[in-house]
Amino acid sequence: MQMKDPHSRPAADCLADLNARPEGLTATEAAERLAMHGPNRLPETQARGPLLRFLAQFNNVLIYVLLAAAVVTGTLQHWIDTGVIMAVVLANAVIGFVQEGKAESAMLAIRQMLAPRAAVLREGRRVTVNGATLVPGDIVLLEAGDKVPADLRLIEARGLAAQEAILTGESVPVDKATAPVAADAPIGDRRSMLWSGTLVTQGTARGVVTATGPATEIGRIGGLLAGVEQLTTPLVAQMDHFARWLSFLILLVVALLLGWGVFVGHMPFSDLFMTVVAIAVSAIPEGLPAVMTITLAIGVQAMARRNAIVRRLPAIESIGSVSVICTDKTGTLTRNEMVVARVETSAGRFDITGEGYAPRGDISPPGDLSALALAAGLCNDAALHDRNGVWTVEGDPMEGALLAFAGKVGAPLGASRLDAIPFDSRHRFMAVLTDGPAGRLIHVKGAPERVLGMCGDLDYALWHDRAEAMARQGLRVLALAERPTTGDKIDPAALEGGLTFTGLVGLIDPPRPEAIAAVAECRAAGIRVKMITGDHAGTAAAIAAQIGLQNPDRVLTGADLDKLDDAQLALEVASVDVFARTSPEDKLRLVTALQASGLSVAMTGDGVNDAPALKRADAGIAMGLKGSEAAKEAADLVLADDNFASIAAAVREGRTVYDNLKKVISWTLPTNAGESMVIIVALIAGMSLPMTAVQILWVNLITGITLGLALAFEPTEKGTMAHPPRRRDAPILSGELVWHVVLVATLFLAAVFGMFTYALDRGYSLPLAQTIAMNTLVVLEIFHLFFIRNIHGTSLTWAAARGTKVVWTVVIAITAAQFAITYVPVLQTVLGTESVALLDGILIVGIGAAFFAIIEIEKQIRLGLQRR
Repeated sequence: MQMKDPHSRPAADCLADLNARPEGLTATEAAERLAMHGPNRLPETQARGPLLRFLAQFNNVLIYVLLAAAVVTGTLQHWIDTGVIMAVVLANAVIGFVQEGKAESAMLAIRQMLAPRAAVLREGRRVTVNGATLVPGDIVLLEAGDKVPADLRLIEARGLAAQEAILTGESVPVDKATAPVAADAPIGDRRSMLWSGTLVTQGTARGVVTATGPATEIGRIGGLLAGVEQLTTPLVAQMDHFARWLSFLILLVVALLLGWGVFVGHMPFSDLFMTVVAIAVSAIPEGLPAVMTITLAIGVQAMARRNAIVRRLPAIESIGSVSVICTDKTGTLTRNEMVVARVETSAGRFDITGEGYAPRGDISPPGDLSALALAAGLCNDAALHDRNGVWTVEGDPMEGALLAFAGKVGAPLGASRLDAIPFDSRHRFMAVLTDGPAGRLIHVKGAPERVLGMCGDLDYALWHDRAEAMARQGLRVLALAERPTTGDKIDPAALEGGLTFTGLVGLIDPPRPEAIAAVAECRAAGIRVKMITGDHAGTAAAIAAQIGLQNPDRVLTGADLDKLDDAQLALEVASVDVFARTSPEDKLRLVTALQASGLSVAMTGDGVNDAPALKRADAGIAMGLKGSEAAKEAADLVLADDNFASIAAAVREGRTVYDNLKKVISWTLPTNAGESMVIIVALIAGMSLPMTAVQILWVNLITGITLGLALAFEPTEKGTMAHPPRRRDAPILSGELVWHVVLVATLFLAAVFGMFTYALDRGYSLPLAQTIAMNTLVVLEIFHLFFIRNIHGTSLTWAAARGTKVVWTVVIAITAAQFAITYVPVLQTVLGTESVALLDGILIVGIGAAFFAIIEIEKQIRLGLQRR
């Protein structure tokens, strides 16, 4: 019984098809249809249980390797290593478990938008019922302030308008009427329909329910949202690929070494096995997942200070990599508040300043606009309220803007209303009869072409062209007129040709000033900003020009997009920055087309219509103050202040977090490779090990997480926003990083073996030589930390040497630990170490300084070549 295209059918045909009557259904019919169609709410999705959700967090190759390492170390009774590894695994599982369930929450938020109560006709009597019990064929009664409980085909409408921004993005209420519209009309132009979840702003209506629950427009979007494939972030995908590669490589190397030692070197299996385990544990970056998670968590706190609330940890890395921001217009780039920006009278053009609905602003040039302001303020059903310094409107936002304009002019609005003709889409004007200090007047406001035609002794063509010119600049244009009278009633026939024209009023939902600066900052960072809105093309183009988009002159509408296949769309979306009259499917197609071109896409929005695209985007950003709950639940980030400028700040923080993650990886892989290579080379060469297995495990434990963790607290480097966005498919293991791993591992190998050979040549005992080699390795890792802190510039500055409190705290703690195991007798016994002489200690630090100088010179040469 659900109807197809009721907006294009006469109301009488819709009633007949639904087997409905103007007086409503009977209670029996309603009960039967409720059993057939189900309740007027969205079905709940079947969610996984808590246990399955928790176990799913362990389904990762690197986690498998870590668990295997924990089993091996536990078997060998190395309980400290076992405990560290298990703590890392459990911490990651708990964090992932908490972050689960975004899609289910988004569906719940949309379900909550359905109206809880509804006024209907049952057997000719008005009754109030639970909104969930509405069925197709019910006759629903609505008035100003009501939330629409289901999709309705209008039967009667008097002065009706509805706020549909949550579905269409259009900032002003839409006038409604009962006349059918074209079958292919977009959602925003289906004026014969009211949509579930929207708000009636003025007038009264009677409509027949055409769709309930999942079949409504909101329900359809909910189904679209549930079917959207959520992409993993580039970092998560790359780390998964990296984990598979690293696991295979480590297992292969360990197997080869074990076979070499047993069959070629004829080494005792127990000693060899312990050494191989030490190599495996030192090679596996078991601290990397924990440090990555902590780095992201620190980014959460930094973004919260910037009014960007992160709902999912990897989204921080995603926002830092975006190359395109697709933004809604209403409430995101604009204030979602109508203001009178310009008026035109026979005296000329006047620009009006001021923000929001506050009756404060300037008029330029100064002039007498009292007659126009009086008509705007009296031909009006809205009211303004000052609530703790914040001006709000009760009623139509456009009428609220007209009241604010009247207040700026200082028009006296104390006249009493004697009669009124409410606005109706058929006659397209509103008229009021007032009696005040200016006398008894009829004030009229309405569509320019209608009101101008009612005015006598007027150059219609001239003023029509001026109204059209204002509309092309993105203004919503109203015409106002007046007529003196002595009667107590308004005679509609006397208005035709008898009005005196007072002027044109142009209204706009103005852009946020901070959004203009934020768009400029994003463009400077190499990020393209694209506007995707449900509003009219002219309005979208005007706002795009004011906001500073790169290509505001060309606009594609939803109808234009329907004519393009996916390949054509991928070509067009690269150059077009303004898309108007779009549907949820259009927004989703645009985001997908950009991603298909290899771009990382952020989508901002606040309405239900934005939720599917928010979920699909690499980084979905919802508005926290004016955004719908569905948008917030579908998004990765929520802006607490609804400020587009916070997006630029979030991008900066996201880039900082990624830089810090890159530093962690760039520090971890070379040091782990260096540790492993020292043992592997000695094992293959049949030499004495420069460090024992226990000492390798100690170094891995004391430095593996601590030094890497210090990098998570690094501040934003200078010039972070000057770099272009990285590609979506940019690998973590770039050629540059691979070269760095090879270089550092080779230098580690040379330095550690050099100091080990030096000690043996001096006649030192093997334990002392191993102690010197172990301390050399730790010193090299500390110097490498100071080097890696600055990946975009030089590390030879006072600021770089000064470091941060975290860096020096960690370095001092590790230094103290190394002194303890080197000189405390009890610990010497445990780790097989001996005391190192002062001069040898100075030499170790000197080796570290030389290592730092070599890699810093190499970096400066490489950066110099890149700048050419």
